[in-house]
Formats: sequence, C-alpha cells, structure tokens
Amino acid sequence: MTESSIPPEATDDIRALLTDAGVTHDPDLVARILATGVGLGLDGTDRLDLKITSAALTEMRAAFRLFAPYRGIPKVTVFGSARTRPDDALYRQASAVAAVLAERGWMVVTGAGPGIMQAAAEGAGPHRSLGVSIRLPFEEKPNAVIASTANNVAMKYFFTRKLMLVKESSGFICVPGGFGTLDEMFELLTLQQTGKAEPTPIVLLDAPGGDFWMGFKRYVDEQLIPAGVISPDDLDRVLITDSVDAAAAEITGFWRNYDSLRWVGGRLVLRLRAEPTAEEVAALNARFGHLLSSGEIEHRGPLRVERDDDDRIHLPRLVMRYEQVQVGSLFHLIRAVSALGSAPEPAAPPHPAT
Repeated sequence: MTESSIPPEATDDIRALLTDAGVTHDPDLVARILATGVGLGLDGTDRLDLKITSAALTEMRAAFRLFAPYRGIPKVTVFGSARTRPDDALYRQASAVAAVLAERGWMVVTGAGPGIMQAAAEGAGPHRSLGVSIRLPFEEKPNAVIASTANNVAMKYFFTRKLMLVKESSGFICVPGGFGTLDEMFELLTLQQTGKAEPTPIVLLDAPGGDFWMGFKRYVDEQLIPAGVISPDDLDRVLITDSVDAAAAEITGFWRNYDSLRWVGGRLVLRLRAEPTAEEVAALNARFGHLLSSGEIEHRGPLRVERDDDDRIHLPRLVMRYEQVQVGSLFHLIRAVSALGSAPEPAAPPHPAT
C-alpha cells in the first residue's frame, strides 16, 4: 500500500498529522507506514489480521527502542535450549564464550529465558546482555540476569522475536538444543545461503568432545548434499567446534579487516580496515576470479554514490562485478579479505543490515 493508493485528502491529512506531532526524522517513511494502516482499513481487513499487524508493530517499536542505545556496540546472539541445566557442560560452554566476547567489547543477545540463554547472560554479565523474550505459558519471565537490568523486550510472536534476535547481531553462536534452536540455526543458514542477510560468522559450539553438531554435519554430508538440495560448500561458512577460544576467534576474526559491503548497481564494494597490497589483490583475483561476472577485483576509492551518501568514504575498498547468483560464496571472499595484512582487531563491526 502506497500513499497514492488512498484518497489524496487522506494523504494530506497524514502529512499534516506528522507535522503536528513533530515527526521530523524520515517523515516520508513514517507516512508510508500510516498509509498502509489506512489501506488495511479500506481493504476491510479481518479484525484478527489487524490485531496481528498492530501487535507486531508495537513489539518492533519496543525492540528498536531497547537496542537503539547500543547501536555502536558489536553484538553476538547465542541460541540454545531453555532446558539445559547449570551442571551441564553445554551450560558452562555458553557462559564461557559469552564471557570471552564480553571481555573483548561485545554484547550478548539471547532469548532471555533459562538454560543456555541464562548461561550466556551470566557469562557476559547483566550490563553486557540484552534479552528478547517470548510470552509462553511455561516461560513467561526473563531470567534473573536480564531482569536485573530491565534490558529485555517481551514478544508475543515468534516472527518478531526472531527478527530482533538476528537483525542487530554481527555474529551467532548455536549451542545444541531442540526444535527451537534448530529452527533458529536453519533460518540463519537460509538467510546466508540466499543472500537475504549480509555474510556473518556462525559458530556451532558443542561441549568438549561432544558429537551433536558433527552428527548434523554427517547428515548434511550423507543426505542433503547427495540429494542435491544444497551446494557442497554450503556448510563451509559455519565453524563447528568444541573450543570456546576458537568460537570467540571466529566471531571477532571475521571482522578483523572486513568492515562492510554495498551493492552499487551491478558492482559489489567491500570496505576494508587496512589498505591491501597489489600482491594481495592479485592473489584474491587468482582465487576468486571465477565468481566475477566480468573484469577483476580492483583496489580503488569510493564510488560516486558512496561519496554522495558520505558512506564510509574514509575506508579503502575492493570493487568488483560479482556474480550475484554466487552470493552464497561471498562469505569465503570476506574471510580471505579479513586474513589480509595486519589490520588491527576492530573496536566494533558496523551496524549489520539484514
């Protein structure tokens, strides 16, 4: 629904309402949201559908407000079972990896419940933890760590909760769990495989000596790949480990030299933290040239549209005509870029775009 789909006088009234309310930040987008609401009314939308829409927008606003003060701090989301007990090795793993990442300046996002979610919050500490809880008959309140700071937003719907658990984070750690954990992991993999989310590090962390995620890998190797339903390298972008140190290094190392990306027309721009050498660019072309639709990877300054938008123009760039159907392989190029040279450990990745 656009503004042109409703009566002109209603469009004028919407814009007047925004002016009277003092809305000055992106008023055109806010007007589109209101116009969509008017359109739902004109469509004779079912009352239940209207209630879903209203509740979803309300929950999203609350979540956006929760995360807004921490926009400049990198975040990692930890997924895992609510049923894992404190004496379980998986509980200790989740707490330990969260503690390591918190020490390196990261915040930890969880579903705010018990089990692995509480373990990660305990490891990070109350002021390094954010929670996105779900209202369930058997899981109604956030765990004590999250509740102690009120750094939590409660959701009615799983789809709004999952959006916020993914949208704000620059890395993900999945600890063995049940249907919910597997659902969250598969959604992460789907977003990466289809290019609907920018490449992001994903770690499947097991207990020391554990076989949960290696069992999943065997299923992928023995069933999904032979069936032709995924590509042979689809799981290469995921680190499976039982090491807390390796898990933390995978999350932070991904951002060591890589900063962000942007598509400009048919060109892909990778923004870096350190200048690449001519030899490094040549090596990237030799390794990844087959993924380009034409030309080669070039080291150059910002494109005109980036300069016009003042979009991270201080950073060096690699520009290429990347074959968009190969977007699932982009993770490998970024990982190679972050391994270049001697870029310093980043203070924070940029805010992710999903």
